[in-house]
Amino acid sequence: MSISHAPPDSSSPDIPDNPASIEGGAASPGSPAPPVPTPDVDLDLDLDLEPIRPNSSRRTRVPRWLRRTSGPLLLLLLWQILSATGALTPDVLASPGRIARVAGDLIADGSLPSAMGTSLRRVAAGVVLGAVVGTGLALLSGLFRVGEDLVDASVQMLRTVPFVGLIPLFIIWFGIGEAPKVAIITLGVSFPLYLNVYAGIRGVDSQLIEAGESLGLSRWGLVRHVVLPGALPGAMTGLRYSLGIAWLALVFAEQINADSGIGFLMVQARDFLRTDVIVVCLIVYAFLGLLADFIVRSLERLLLQWRPTFTGR
Repeated sequence: MSISHAPPDSSSPDIPDNPASIEGGAASPGSPAPPVPTPDVDLDLDLDLEPIRPNSSRRTRVPRWLRRTSGPLLLLLLWQILSATGALTPDVLASPGRIARVAGDLIADGSLPSAMGTSLRRVAAGVVLGAVVGTGLALLSGLFRVGEDLVDASVQMLRTVPFVGLIPLFIIWFGIGEAPKVAIITLGVSFPLYLNVYAGIRGVDSQLIEAGESLGLSRWGLVRHVVLPGALPGAMTGLRYSLGIAWLALVFAEQINADSGIGFLMVQARDFLRTDVIVVCLIVYAFLGLLADFIVRSLERLLLQWRPTFTGR
């Protein structure tokens, strides 16, 4: 049995081992390899690229003011439908149209503007006095350990007592004039401000205090440039909460031995079973509270511009 050795196929080209032999010469051991030619490729591609936007920067087509007013408008529409169908009788709750007419009559005869002015003066006096008392006690208790030992325990004990329960004592102490009404509002405003300002002071990062001391700030400089700005967000939160308590305290204060104010109108309406007047007074309370909250939020945006916050997505 013989094995034949066939010659290689002459149709396949011989590939040299050295690429330099393509040019017809052998490359020296130290010479660099010649560049490999690359084909000309047109990279000018017509691509439609869209910028990627984060979810937080996207905005819906519906304006925000319309979304915020849609809830109250839907509630008002439901109220009108229930009143028109008879599900809500006038003795239980008057219709929105009836309440609008009564509000117009109260504004026309001057009774509602006069009552609003009286109530606003009482709230303003109580808020100012409460802010001074609450903030002063919080600064004394938050900045000094001796002040905390002397003040904090007493304040924590008194804030658990319902301020409404102190109305008989205030009447005995201050009489039946404006003093007990303002005192009730002052007491209701003081405690939320105290708690929030105190927590804001004690919540300042200790590393910021150490950094201020290393920069050579005095004690007053630390309080002015580090402690008070750090406690300001808590103080603004306490102020918003205190204003809500102020209107609640006003409701109780004006229903006891009062001859003017929004609460006095409510007492008269209760005696005559006028639910429409009562609802008008409640709407005025809500409007004034919303206005006060808007003012405080505007102050927050003005005073806290240095603090970036999450605004929702």
